Amino acid sequence: MAYSIVVDNLGKRFNRYHAQKPVTIMEAALSGLRRMRPLEAFWALRNVSFTVSPGEMVGILGHNGAGKSTLLQLIGGVGYPEEGRIQVNGRIGALLDLGAGFHPDLTGRENVFVNAVIGGLTHQQVRRRFDSIVEFAELASFIDNPLRTYSTGMQMRLAFSIAIHIDSEVLLVDEFLSVGDLSFQAKCLARIRDLKKQGSAIVLISHEPDTVKALCNKVIWLRHGQIVAQGDADVVAGHYAVEMHNDTGQNTPILPSGMSAADLEHQVDQHRFGSLEAEITVAKLLPSSEMLTGESLTIEINYMSSNTILNPVFSVDISRREDGFICLDTNTQAMRFEVEKIQGQGQVHLTLDRLDLSTGEYFVNVGIFRGDWKYAYDYHWHVYPLSVQAESNSEGLMMPPGRWRISSPMNALLSQP
Repeated sequence: MAYSIVVDNLGKRFNRYHAQKPVTIMEAALSGLRRMRPLEAFWALRNVSFTVSPGEMVGILGHNGAGKSTLLQLIGGVGYPEEGRIQVNGRIGALLDLGAGFHPDLTGRENVFVNAVIGGLTHQQVRRRFDSIVEFAELASFIDNPLRTYSTGMQMRLAFSIAIHIDSEVLLVDEFLSVGDLSFQAKCLARIRDLKKQGSAIVLISHEPDTVKALCNKVIWLRHGQIVAQGDADVVAGHYAVEMHNDTGQNTPILPSGMSAADLEHQVDQHRFGSLEAEITVAKLLPSSEMLTGESLTIEINYMSSNTILNPVFSVDISRREDGFICLDTNTQAMRFEVEKIQGQGQVHLTLDRLDLSTGEYFVNVGIFRGDWKYAYDYHWHVYPLSVQAESNSEGLMMPPGRWRISSPMNALLSQP
């Protein structure tokens, strides 16, 4: 069988330098070049081997610093390994850093042509696919504006659309699900599944086990640059989730239960988990916990930390009340919103410009996690209810805006003189 990707005994080493390494020639001369030399070498990846077949989707799980992004970059040809080999058969499409190749002074149209040609398409191919790229990104009314006038979300949508319109036999994906609103995320998921059915080999890196269980055939679990386990997605992702939960449980103190702002009990180890080094005092759903589908929703997380917490990750997910199905799962890290530190009291806001959920009862779950996702500082689960009403009924999860149109060749003939 011909594999699309072969990774054999891969090893990648980096040097670790002094925290106050000189950045100018003068500083280097004054320090006597002592701080120019590396303090030590460390292996970001070691003894990593796996294959990916055409039409197969492989998920890479692991905490921050596990080597996930380094692995994806090496497969994509960014850098070279110290040990082992990588063989890729087919054109590579990479969603490693959405929008990294964009120029702010060029229009959206010009950026489409530049980036698609860099991705391997001819100018003629880009012209044929241009309308489809713009339609998928939902940016027709902005496409001739300078990119600097685009929001971050608009730029990410355009970059994602370009990437999936390049004929790629191998697709490398780094946490793409934070792109756009719920309806756009659903469209992205559907397109990824279509590419998989068409025979593309896909590698997805994530820290979220539910995502890889839903999408992937096989999962590889990395820890400190080495493979802990690889195999069936449900089995490996399940073991990873259990370890993360155990780490959080071991750090959760024994405390009496409390009441949320919605008068629901949040009992430690049932509705509340975490070491409580940083605490969520309350989460508010604004303007209300009752809303119409398509309206905007802001989740305000109020926190309190007696000590300085560096690089925390704030997370929000929305689950369906009846069965716990995860409808939305996002966080500050996935949306590239860096929180350098927190101390004392403060607030973090997530605004969803439109929430296209169908009629139903949901929970909004919020958390503060350690930067490497090893455990939660505080996580409130099934504490904050959300009620959504739609003007029309739907058996599905989503109610995005849409319209019906009918055309008939016979009507067209009858209308001719």
